[in-house]
Amino acid sequence: MEAVFRIESARIIAGVARIVRDVGIAEELAQDALVAALEQWPQSGVPDRPGAWLMATAKHRAIDLVRRKETYARKLAEVGRTLQDVPPPEPADADDIDDDLLRLIFTACHPVLSTEARIALTLRLLGGLTTEEIARAYLAPEATVAQRIVRAKRTLATADVPFEVPYGAERAARLDSVLEVIYLVFNEGYSATAGDHWLRPALCEDALRLGRVLAGLMADEPEVHGLVALLEIQASRTAARTGPDGEPVLLAEQNRTSWNRMLIRRGFEALARANALGRAPGPYVLQAAIAACHARAMRYADTDWSTIASLYDRLAAITPSPVVELNRAVAVSMAQGPAAGLVLVDALGGEPALKGYHLLPSVRGDLLARLGRTAEARAEFERAAALTRNERERELLRARAEECG
Repeated sequence: MEAVFRIESARIIAGVARIVRDVGIAEELAQDALVAALEQWPQSGVPDRPGAWLMATAKHRAIDLVRRKETYARKLAEVGRTLQDVPPPEPADADDIDDDLLRLIFTACHPVLSTEARIALTLRLLGGLTTEEIARAYLAPEATVAQRIVRAKRTLATADVPFEVPYGAERAARLDSVLEVIYLVFNEGYSATAGDHWLRPALCEDALRLGRVLAGLMADEPEVHGLVALLEIQASRTAARTGPDGEPVLLAEQNRTSWNRMLIRRGFEALARANALGRAPGPYVLQAAIAACHARAMRYADTDWSTIASLYDRLAAITPSPVVELNRAVAVSMAQGPAAGLVLVDALGGEPALKGYHLLPSVRGDLLARLGRTAEARAEFERAAALTRNERERELLRARAEECG
């Protein structure tokens, strides 16, 4: 029952939310349906289509709720009798995206919510994670995460956010928010910002699953395929990114035979789908192309750093940011030498956005070490170690500082 509900819960909540127009109430009704299953299935047996049974039960309860409201006549006319059927109605217009799950994704990731609230609500409604699991993943108190989710639902209801897929310019803006949430969830799993573990694979898997669902629902959006391609290729390195004791293994030292070739192939296919749509590449397509360059190199020495540097040039042109410039500096240092990279890194020293960002002194330390300026490199690695909140990363940076001794 737990497995069925985790798999089906997002679709059930989405289907019910189309009736009640409130994700908080929809989640409660979905849970009511689970309680009904826990009461009935032990006696009647698990139905052949358990997801459909849960959906039908939740929808019937939603319709009963609507009927009990004072606006019964108006609401009943809007709902219509067909909503009592298990399958959702077919869209009247082929150009109209009439998918409840897609509506739920756009609602949970609405920009009216803070980034933290969007992430928590998305993992709760679409990822099927419990509040305890989300709190554990983000090293936050469970009460804090619970309040964040409650406030997010209340904010959506107060702001009267419509349960719909936006169109035109609004869709593009909202899609950026959706992609950002999935990207942030993956990144937290791929390189944890704090705690005792370098990786949190479960978060990577959740983000990948959400990305694949979105790609199936929005097959004509190249940036959706670009994000999926990026996550598939990045996830392929998971087994090689940590050593026997969980210690981080840097890209240059990874055993590439441990990279998951199936995920790499899936990433290449998603990137090909993005490029086949014939539009100018966006930030996720470009980042996927960079990841693909790394995946094609069977050895670190074979990496096409010149192409990677040129891709970062294009990425910086469409989404300028100090973090992109820092990554570009690394690529330039590999293509043209550490001195060229150091010039770019030093130019970022006064960026307010990078104040307290541990990767800035970490990258600078690496460049200084490659130039033989070991004393300066040691100081940079020590500064980076003091800034990071991840214990595994701190150990790695301290070890690199010792190597410069």
